Amino acid sequence: MAKAFIRRRSEAKKEAAMKPESTDTKKKSLLIPTDNFLPRWDGIARFLSEIIPRLKDKYSITVIAPDFGPYDAGWGESVRIVKIPVLKLKVGDFNPARIEYTIIKREVKKADIVFSQTIGTIGYLAIRAAKKSRKRIISFIHSIEWELVAKAAGFYLLRKYTYKITKSLARRIYSKPDLLIVPSDNIAEMLAWQKIKTRKKVIHLGVDTKKFMPASDKAEAKKKLGLDPDIFLIGNHGRLGREKDLFTLLRAFVAVKRNCPNAVLIVVGSGVESIKRKLESVKGVILPGSTSNVVPYLQAMDVYCLPSLTETTSLATLEAMACGVPVIATPVGFVKDYLKHMANGLLFKEKNSYDLARQIEMLIRHPDLRKRIGNEARRTVEREFSWDKTAKDIEEAIESMIAGSG
Repeated sequence: MAKAFIRRRSEAKKEAAMKPESTDTKKKSLLIPTDNFLPRWDGIARFLSEIIPRLKDKYSITVIAPDFGPYDAGWGESVRIVKIPVLKLKVGDFNPARIEYTIIKREVKKADIVFSQTIGTIGYLAIRAAKKSRKRIISFIHSIEWELVAKAAGFYLLRKYTYKITKSLARRIYSKPDLLIVPSDNIAEMLAWQKIKTRKKVIHLGVDTKKFMPASDKAEAKKKLGLDPDIFLIGNHGRLGREKDLFTLLRAFVAVKRNCPNAVLIVVGSGVESIKRKLESVKGVILPGSTSNVVPYLQAMDVYCLPSLTETTSLATLEAMACGVPVIATPVGFVKDYLKHMANGLLFKEKNSYDLARQIEMLIRHPDLRKRIGNEARRTVEREFSWDKTAKDIEEAIESMIAGSG
């Protein structure tokens, strides 16, 4: 019996020697807290819809997000989503999530890394819980919060006080993570000027250039949307928010319409009801609402206009450029770095509807210029903005945190 035991032990040792060296194959747990999520489409929701599928094979992902309604992202069981009910209170076009610290704290404790997207009720509480639990924290800066909140506010006094309060809160919250991921160098500099000393890493956003492609036939693209192929289509897509300054675009459109009767303005998205009603009141404006697939609309546009008062990257602008649409934009955030006037786009002064109208009319008169700028815009995106590169850089940042070298 003793001999049999010794023989089995010897055989077990031989088998162990023949096996490759053991490695820990268990996926690390990545918690993504966000106050913006599907089916409410915006820049953050678009970012997550592209990044999560590229990270889900590497990490065990849990998303904590507001419950904006049912939506199947097609991620299967590999991504777990914890939904927090939203308040009836509306801030601009946004319903904040309820404060559910117990739920958030429980999920944070399970995580190896917390990858926060926002500093709303979910994002802030997750960062706070992670700090208390000594978890490694990475925050992606999608917007300059104090600019966004202030410009989204309705009247002057509210804007004045929300700006100061939000800036103070943002400084405190952004001092807690181990790493801030920012979409551009100028955003990193802006945060540094605000004495936010947390280490920063620049990672550019991307565009799926196989999905966002120029139309093979612009007239046919308009027909597919039920539009007259002979119209000149001026467009914008995204949220109908006050900080988007769509009224400047509307005033410019009215001016253009006087000289170009076949001009039509299409604004794809949903948001603040008062903005929607104002846009609807003007003849020649089309509001198809929010959509998960904006490509057919971009492909039908002759020019894309971004009149925003604040942006970081403006993913919507990059998507329009990828579709070969000439863009006229305000010089906000990272936009002024990648959009070169009269090369791959046009720039106009904030709130200046006259300047915007003048540049739209120039593109109407010069179809060759439209084509040249649109082609160069497409080349810029192909050359510089890739979701695969974005995901790879984010994965490297996460791995450095896990290894303890971040």
